[in-house]
Amino acid sequence: MDQNNVPTNPETTETKSAPRSRRLRMGIAAAVVAVAAVGGTVTAFAMNGDDAGSSSSAPGKPAGSDVDFPLSTKKGDIVDSNGKKVVLTGVNWFGFETGTFAPHGLWTRSLDSMLDQMAKQGFNTMRLPYANEMFDAKSKPNGIDFKQNPDLKGLTGQQIMDKVVKGATDRGIMVILDQHRPDQYGQSELWYSQSLTENKWLSDWVKLAKRYKNNDRVIGADLHNEPRGQATWGDGNKKTDWRMAATKAGNAIHKVNKNWLIFVEGTDRHKNEQFWWGGDLQGVKKYPVKLDEGNKVVYSAHDYGPGVFNQNWFQAKDFPKNMPAIWKKHWAYIKQQNIGPLLLGEFGGRKTAGNSKEAIWQNALMDYLKKNQISYTYWTWNPDSGDTGGVLNKDWKTVDKNKMKMLSKYQMPLLEPKGKASE
Repeated sequence: MDQNNVPTNPETTETKSAPRSRRLRMGIAAAVVAVAAVGGTVTAFAMNGDDAGSSSSAPGKPAGSDVDFPLSTKKGDIVDSNGKKVVLTGVNWFGFETGTFAPHGLWTRSLDSMLDQMAKQGFNTMRLPYANEMFDAKSKPNGIDFKQNPDLKGLTGQQIMDKVVKGATDRGIMVILDQHRPDQYGQSELWYSQSLTENKWLSDWVKLAKRYKNNDRVIGADLHNEPRGQATWGDGNKKTDWRMAATKAGNAIHKVNKNWLIFVEGTDRHKNEQFWWGGDLQGVKKYPVKLDEGNKVVYSAHDYGPGVFNQNWFQAKDFPKNMPAIWKKHWAYIKQQNIGPLLLGEFGGRKTAGNSKEAIWQNALMDYLKKNQISYTYWTWNPDSGDTGGVLNKDWKTVDKNKMKMLSKYQMPLLEPKGKASE
């Protein structure tokens, strides 16, 4: 991967893998961020050259959508309090989980302009990754141009998160909080690690559930990003059983905030069969997650294409016709069989147009999600994801037109804005 000779810094690197596969996300090293924050241009990563045109909004979107909160689940659907189906069609915006302890890109532009553009592109949901380390007093947000973001100066990471959440929800964007890493240095296989105890993981979730309880557009908790490795499903081992831990966390959250949906990702394997990190939910069929508060579980999978790792199914003679059976087996059956709702919490790649396998795969997956009315949050808004790029081009201002052309084929309306958004 071309890093333009920028040194790999562990605090800004995420590695995601299936068996033999890798999922590498690069942030920006602190020195580079500092340059960018005072007007430099971040050019650390080779980006998708498909289209570097100006920003464009997805056409034909209704102005808003009436949703009565709180949300819950009914068979394979997320529904509002009147039983109306709600489909999440959103995007990830990362940075809180890295050494900046703030969303990336604020070294280039203002938070308001970023959120305005995200809403303009038609995303009705934001998945917002964070690291538990962000809540520590010593974790100082950095990589922010305070001339463009004067209201963020002197704030903690949590206070900046408050600004992001309010700004997004005021614009009609629902928010899912995502415990993405224990600390800035990388992801963890299990929900706890050497730097994060299970009790701290649980207490941080309870604090967040309390903090955002009065904002009904903060809809839930993605409990732990991409369980894998030691993680098991349904075997009853308290140290490794992700289903058991998710149940414990969901119940703890609901003691202080009964309204939240609980998003539970898969693991990276079922029996001896390997899959993407967080992507395998076959264990749900025999061992579903059952919370004390009924109808609040949404299962979530991650799935990637040949641009991330060239899995054997991408080499099949009948590709991409073979893909629906693979998606159904590992995660989509949950929605199709009305076991529960499903969110494809991460998928993405650089190429969305042309005849590359990556582009063919992405478009086939979008068509599949639309056909099955499966919710999604695309990876990612940021252009600095090392192996997928983002909706934004590397200038952090214009959008990749080809990506938006693909994504706009399946987007549900935003909520009605509340308050006055930035002009």
